[in-house]
Amino acid sequence: MKTLTIELPDNLEIEEFEAKMLFAGQLYEKGKVTLGQAAAIVGISKRAFMEIMGRFGFSIFNYSVEDLEQEIDLIKSTLPML
Repeated sequence: MKTLTIELPDNLEIEEFEAKMLFAGQLYEKGKVTLGQAAAIVGISKRAFMEIMGRFGFSIFNYSVEDLEQEIDLIKSTLPML
């Protein structure tokens, strides 16, 4: 893994864990890293990362509305008519 050093303002009250979660969550949502890689950035298990993502405003489901609509259309087109 690469090492990244970030200087933050002294008046910014943020724990290292919170900063790592915010960074890793953003990378995951943008598709830059996998769920496992995001968890590794924070230093926790994939399961733990998945369980706490919501507390930081991230969704484990990385789909836009358009992506979901395309998936639904694809499924509908492959199902036999009932």
